[in-house]
Amino acid sequence: MAHPLAPILAAAADGRFPPSDGGVEVLPPDPSGALAVVAFSGHAYVLADVELDELLARGADGFGGASKPNVLSWLARPDGAIGSLDVVLVARGPHQRYRSERLARRVDLDDHLRVRRAAHHRRDVEVYGDAVGLVVIGTGLAGRRELSVELLDPASGGRGHGRRLIAAGLAQVAEGERCWAQVAPGNAASLRAFLAGGFVPVCSEVLIEPGGHG
Repeated sequence: MAHPLAPILAAAADGRFPPSDGGVEVLPPDPSGALAVVAFSGHAYVLADVELDELLARGADGFGGASKPNVLSWLARPDGAIGSLDVVLVARGPHQRYRSERLARRVDLDDHLRVRRAAHHRRDVEVYGDAVGLVVIGTGLAGRRELSVELLDPASGGRGHGRRLIAAGLAQVAEGERCWAQVAPGNAASLRAFLAGGFVPVCSEVLIEPGGHG
């Protein structure tokens, strides 16, 4: 059964967004157990086993309140882990012109930090790459197909390699299929690369690994 967030994300990817009414809604945690705050323009969703009244009492709303530090800390509990605030972007599987480059499947990078992080947050992870960088594709929050890229040598940035890897990653996605990416706003170089690669901002997101509820 699809998570309730899945159709909301699908509609937003097609340009149909939640109402900008300042509202906040509570949805179940992701089947993986992860919690999340997903914020659109003027409307937010909190994936957690909490009561809406408790959330509102802490100042959560759809105008940024759901992502406030005190709300995130309360959701995580003292021993939980709060992820970064990311921009969530979406693109469709490639047009034919992107299919010229195919990256090799890599099975030798399980210890790479990017791959380990992806395997921690995603299922069915696949890694592709070349001598310059790698592309990681997997199933993430609410069943999304997610893509991330990494340059093996950060000094090679600024030469179009990130855009090339993004395009090659999309070549692994079926024609017309939605593909999602999460980028920290401070990582401006990566954000520019994804925007140039056809990705469109949809919402923001914070992933939370919950602690105990004692």
